[in-house]
Order: sequence, then C-alpha cells, then structure tokens
Amino acid sequence: MIPSLADSKIVERNAFRITFAPLSLEEAYGLADNASNGAVVVMSGTVRNKTDGKSVAFLEYQAYEPMALEIFRKIAAEIQVTWPSTNRVIIHHRVGKLQIGEISVLVAVGCPHRGEAFEACRYAIDTLKHNAPIWKKEHWQDGSSEWVSIGACETQP
Repeated sequence: MIPSLADSKIVERNAFRITFAPLSLEEAYGLADNASNGAVVVMSGTVRNKTDGKSVAFLEYQAYEPMALEIFRKIAAEIQVTWPSTNRVIIHHRVGKLQIGEISVLVAVGCPHRGEAFEACRYAIDTLKHNAPIWKKEHWQDGSSEWVSIGACETQP
C-alpha cells in the first residue's frame, strides 16, 4: 500500500523542486542527510558535450511543473514502500537553458544501508525519466535542435 501523499511524515522528510536556479549538490545531500542514515546516495545528471556523436552547444528543459512534482511525490511514496527504512528522498530538476557541465537533475536518497540507498536512488531517476512530464531541447553546435522527452533518453543498465 502506497502511503498517502498528504502523510505528514512523507511531506516532512522529502523535498521536491523544479527551478530555473542552479542546483546544489551540497543542498541535496544536506536535505537527504539524517542521523539514522548509514548512506546517502546522490545522483547528479549533467549536460554532456555530445549526444549520439553530435556536439552539443546547450540544452533547454521545460516541465509541466504541477504534474512533475506530483510524479516526484509518487516516486518517493513508492520508494518508501519498497525500501521502508528510507529516511529521505530528494528530487530537484532544472528547467531553462543549461550549459555543458551544468547539473540538470539531482536525486538524493538517505537510508540506513548503502544497498537500499543505491537501489532507491536508481529507481527514482529511472522512474522520473520515464514518467515525469519534462522535455529537453538539444541544441547542437551545427545550429540544429530537437525536442525530446527525457523518457526517450536511453537508459543504460
């Protein structure tokens, strides 16, 4: 059974954000940290300089924020059912124009044990990429560009 999204324990211990502002690894880690954690796993997605062999100039992200934040909450609720000892789930995503090397997404999960923290973090980013209404426009060095759903991005095992 998935806990209610209005459950005060879930609301208090998790943090979700979609923002134009740069994302902070330190902030995400700090929000996921807890005295009962034995591990905090942070996944940082960054803008890379090549996609499918094409040189990238920059990326542009857009999101349907209300629905995306709801998806983030559902992901956290699912994590807390699958890995019940999870203390915190943090999901932050950028929108707007991002340059090479900038952080586009941060997922941080705090758990008593590293195995569940790694598994939960991977679940969060993979589920976000497939379910959240977030799109990116890849702008290439040759001047061309293309919008793609982040769910269409290849996920490597």
